[in-house]
Amino acid sequence: MADGTKIEWTDATWNPITGCSVVSAGCTNCYAMKLAGTRLKHHPSRVGLTKDSKAGPVWTGEVRLNSEWLDQPLRWSRPRMIFVCAHGDLFAEGVPDAWIDQVFAVMALCPQHTFQVLTKRPERMREYLTRPAGNGLPDVRNHLAWEVTAGVMNAYLPGWKKEAPNGKRRSRAIAAFSSWPLTNVWLGVSVEDQRRADERIPVLLDTPAALRWISAEPLLGALRLRDFLPTCAQYCAHGCTASGDQECDRHLPKLDWVVVGGESGAGARPMQPEWAESLRDQCAAADVPFLFKQWGNHKPTSDCNGRYMIAATKKEAGRLLDGIEHNGFPQVRR
Repeated sequence: MADGTKIEWTDATWNPITGCSVVSAGCTNCYAMKLAGTRLKHHPSRVGLTKDSKAGPVWTGEVRLNSEWLDQPLRWSRPRMIFVCAHGDLFAEGVPDAWIDQVFAVMALCPQHTFQVLTKRPERMREYLTRPAGNGLPDVRNHLAWEVTAGVMNAYLPGWKKEAPNGKRRSRAIAAFSSWPLTNVWLGVSVEDQRRADERIPVLLDTPAALRWISAEPLLGALRLRDFLPTCAQYCAHGCTASGDQECDRHLPKLDWVVVGGESGAGARPMQPEWAESLRDQCAAADVPFLFKQWGNHKPTSDCNGRYMIAATKKEAGRLLDGIEHNGFPQVRR
């Protein structure tokens, strides 16, 4: 957990689970993978999670539950935006449902915080959040309340072990999940190009969530998000005529937030200015908050032959897009 982070769109990071595997082009220069195989390679939370290759450290696919960090958000009273599993993926292939259960239990017990979940595996996320619990329990919400929350409270909340009987304990656990999907959990997917946007965003939009967002970082190509952004507000302003089995587009799930950034670190691939500008304009047209995180290790310049990208430090490149810092955030829903 880092209380205070250089990531422009969050306040803190929380790493109850570390480790991952390479699944697409956006993973090639993953900062978490490089750290796990260099500066943090001997830290107990990272040992054995990467292997050396000619290109540098690469994830092995092993994942690790850092149970000593699980309760950290419970100890913070001041509200924060918290990036969940910044050095892994909560829905990675090797992560057991039981670990995800514990993370969701803690998030439910911390309504003062906003938790930002980001994955490249939206199918697993959708399956988890929509699965029936079994044993006569109707959905994942009751499963979490009954099977997990009491255990988390037993371990970390003072006085919980002494609370009796079990009926009272279960009532308190279920109360933590009274709002579903959890209103303080934002679900997002990483999309680096159009192929991954077309693959991942529809699954995200089909997943129960209080708020849905994307991180287009590293942005490796132009993105057309028209199908995933609100589009009919201009028509509904004159009166929506949808009825019966028809659904007005404005009322279907759409993206609530778009974060864009270029790649940094050794071997960083340049992001073209027109890619970022197009996403800014698409979001403006749809009235969706837009945050431009960084240029990364390249910056735009121009001469008589036009615009092009040149190598630069992250600090030199900065995060101004057409001379403006874009810090759009969605409204926190409670």
